[in-house]
Amino acid sequence: MTDTPPVHERDAAFAETPTAGPHAPWRVASVKALKGYRLWVRFRDGLEGIVEMGGLIASPRAGLFAALADTDVFDQASVHLGAVTWPDDLDIAPHAIHRAIKSSASGVCALV
Repeated sequence: MTDTPPVHERDAAFAETPTAGPHAPWRVASVKALKGYRLWVRFRDGLEGIVEMGGLIASPRAGLFAALADTDVFDQASVHLGAVTWPDDLDIAPHAIHRAIKSSASGVCALV
């Protein structure tokens, strides 16, 4: 008889993360860093909007995002594998900003 590990419930984070196919609508197609710690983002499905990151970057909870307070670093925003990325493997979950922009009447969302 072999010892079989117990079956655990599915990881909650896994359940929240959509499956990433190459043409997932929430994948980022283009990004441009704007003044005031804002990003203009366009997704593969054509949705576009502004992500305001100043509140997050200035927050005591900024963590790794505190590095983006240096505008030379913030301005290096680019798209890699459908996500907004910066040097040192810093990125934002594209499905989360897609959902936030989509639910915003103005097309502007703030990350805090």
